[in-house]
Amino acid sequence: MRSGLGRQPREEMTAESVVEILDLFTAELEAWLDGGWAVDAALGEQRRVHDDLDVVVRLGDVERLIDVLGRSGFELARGRAPKSFELVDDRGRQVDVHPVAFSASGDGVYLMETDEYWIYPARGFAGEGRILDRLVRSLTPEVQLLCHTGYEPHRQSYDDVWALSERFDLPVPDEYRAPRETYSLRYA
Repeated sequence: MRSGLGRQPREEMTAESVVEILDLFTAELEAWLDGGWAVDAALGEQRRVHDDLDVVVRLGDVERLIDVLGRSGFELARGRAPKSFELVDDRGRQVDVHPVAFSASGDGVYLMETDEYWIYPARGFAGEGRILDRLVRSLTPEVQLLCHTGYEPHRQSYDDVWALSERFDLPVPDEYRAPRETYSLRYA
């Protein structure tokens, strides 16, 4: 398998790799961190090992993103715009891309694999964080919490949600109120 959790080859997405990859395309297009690296950027520290880098980009910038990362060895491995897709390089580093079309109100409209729409609220695109010494764009902690709802939580999600909630004094979503031990270990 070329992409996903069991891909071969597979290389951890380190902080150095995140900065390197962001440097490849942020001069040419806007992107916001999502997922685990968005959480760690908001918290200003790497708290765990990361399998990939999740980014949200404008649907209209997808071809440019694929071209820019392609010049550095990343290839489309799974999926296709307008839905999410994965780019992987020869080392096994993976970038998960979530394309959005922006509404008139500034919300990011994302077409999920189920053909349902997920709405990233406009206020969520104002986030910032730090990776190493670099200031990066990311979804706000409030919207990151929203992104962690609507699915069966796993251990990493639980840890991410509680870390964001505690650091930014945000309410913990109801589905994360059970004790940590009750969450799946499949991503631990």
